Amino acid sequence: MITIKNVLVPTDFSEPAVAALAYGRTLAAQFSATLHVVNVVEDLALKTITAEGFVAFMPDLQRELEEAARKQLDAVVAGPPAAPAGIVSAVVTSNSTADAIVTYARNAAVDVIVIGTHGRSGVSRLLLGSVAERVVRTAPCPVLTVHAAAAAIEAAA
Repeated sequence: MITIKNVLVPTDFSEPAVAALAYGRTLAAQFSATLHVVNVVEDLALKTITAEGFVAFMPDLQRELEEAARKQLDAVVAGPPAAPAGIVSAVVTSNSTADAIVTYARNAAVDVIVIGTHGRSGVSRLLLGSVAERVVRTAPCPVLTVHAAAAAIEAAA
């Protein structure tokens, strides 16, 4: 028998992430599992190097980004009803979203990750990369990918 105690839904607050959260909430409720909702915020300290080679880190800006993400995350978690056993939300700071998601999954003993995907292909996927694809390849557990269109189909049914 498959036991699911922890469900992870990473979110960037996009339409596919909202669809994934709906699936994640339902899955967590069905298994009486804890729902983990995580947002990864870019670490500005590693991204802002000036032409002179100095790091132009602005701790206030980083703090503001994290606070804004926390507010958005709190609003998302307080959303629609399906009631999992518990909800844990976290804002993680990293420059590799996929790595941060996989690390969180390992540390929290996550049994399944439910992640939204934009479904890009070809050149746009090549240029933009795919966080969902990297998570699928490196996750320590099964990964359910949800396209935003899936939510529209569910709502219409």
